[in-house]
This record gives sequence, structure tokens and C-alpha cells, in this order.
Amino acid sequence: MFTETKYGASPRDIPGYTNERLREEFLLENLFAEDRLQMVYTHVDRMIVAGALPVSQPLVIESGEALGTESFFSAREAGIANLGGPGLLVVDGETVEIAHRDIYYVGRGTGSVSMASVDPANPAAFYINSVPAGEDLPGALIRREESKPVEIGEAARANLRTLRMYIHPEVSPSCLLLMGITETAPGSVWNTEPPHLHERRMEAYVYFNMAPEDRVMHFMGEPSQVRTLVVADRQGVLSPAWSIHMGAGTGPYCFVWGMTGENKAYADFTPVPVKDLL
Repeated sequence: MFTETKYGASPRDIPGYTNERLREEFLLENLFAEDRLQMVYTHVDRMIVAGALPVSQPLVIESGEALGTESFFSAREAGIANLGGPGLLVVDGETVEIAHRDIYYVGRGTGSVSMASVDPANPAAFYINSVPAGEDLPGALIRREESKPVEIGEAARANLRTLRMYIHPEVSPSCLLLMGITETAPGSVWNTEPPHLHERRMEAYVYFNMAPEDRVMHFMGEPSQVRTLVVADRQGVLSPAWSIHMGAGTGPYCFVWGMTGENKAYADFTPVPVKDLL
């Protein structure tokens, strides 16, 4: 069921990692392949990160065999973001149209989710974050216009961006999953700058809407041991609780952020001044 398993690492190991080893442990390079469901199981808070690119046939999330449960969602919730063309979700028999940059919340106890594209020439690209859940909540489609936008940063510092909350207590409830999309403003290159740490939550990113020739330089690691991952379009990054996360792009881009941990308090983080990074 899983195409890859990521085990995470101790922050003490990072100084000895080669660039290849760092990418192996934290970069999600192959999330999208035509007519395949690519699932990565990570032991970092047991988040599952997946990508689905249905072209000629629907792709289904159903079986819980690899998880030791009756169905995939017996003890899990998920957020499904559409990063591509118009898509269709069939959730326990109910069909939902999901547009570019909409997110659907899948509650614990759901039996099956089928994902399809409206137009194979412009396929939907479904990006999924799934985490363990302790309560049952109903599924919900959160359209882009229903998300809560928050403008952050300054154009003069090249870090102006709009953070949109989707699966969030202020917009649509969940058990422990938070999920949203951040868009950089024209002329700005930085995201999550200055960086921060949140000891009680891990985070996953996926970058999208990038030109093929562009890359995001994603900075991670402890503040005293900063490392860099070079990330292409529709590639993801795992960010453990001990790691900073911020990035700079060579061209326009967006990213989906997903978090889980001890709480859903978005502001539960510790800022790290850029001057303190080493």
C-alpha cells in the first residue's frame, strides 16, 4: 500500500548527513504519478502524505490492511487538497466537485474515498495529509473562497504572502489535523520568514504552481545547524518538531501546509530571529 516509509531522525544526526541522505530522509520527491496513488508513511507523528493523479481511471483510498484497521479511515482523518484541474471525489457514495485549491476534510469512520479528474487533459492532482484521530467529525468541502486569508510579511522584505486557513478551528473543525495553503505575493520569494519552531507539532509541506525550471530552497534543521533542500514543483518536505522551516523560491510558487501534534493552536510556536541562524 505504501510506496515509501520515512522514519525521521534525531537532530543530533543531521550534522553528519550528506546532501543525499538529507533528501532521502525528509524530501518527498515522487508524490504524483499518472493513474497511481503514491503514499508515504512517516513515523514523524505517523502522518501519511500522499499524492493521486487520476487520468484514465479513479483512484481509491479504502483498505486499512497496512494500518491494521478495517478501513483506511477507521482511526484516521485526512485533508485532500486539489492542486490541479477540476476533480471529483466520491466519499461513501456521495459525489463532490473539488476545484483547484479547494480542500476536502475526511472524517474518521469514512469507508472509502474515490478520486477522479473531470478532464483527463487537465487532470486533478490530489494531495493528501492523513493523521490519527480520536473523534468522529463529518466530512466537509472548504472552497478557496471559504478559507480564511491572513496577509503576512512585507513587500520590502520580499516575504509578503497570503496564508489561507482551511482545516482550522476558525474555519472547519478537525480532531488534530490543521491544513491550509500559502501563496507568495508577486515579487516576494520568502515563505515562513522569519522561521519558527513548534515543539508540540510536526509539519509537512508540498510546493506547487511552480515553473519546471524553478526551485524552492527549503531551509530546515536546528537553528544552529541549518541545512538546505532543493525542492521542485509538487515535491514535499517533512518538518519534525525540532526543525525550522522556511524557503525562498527562484520564481512564483504556492505551498500546502499540514500539521498535527498535541494541539490545534496555530500560534503555538517559537519565533527564531534570522540573525540567530547558523
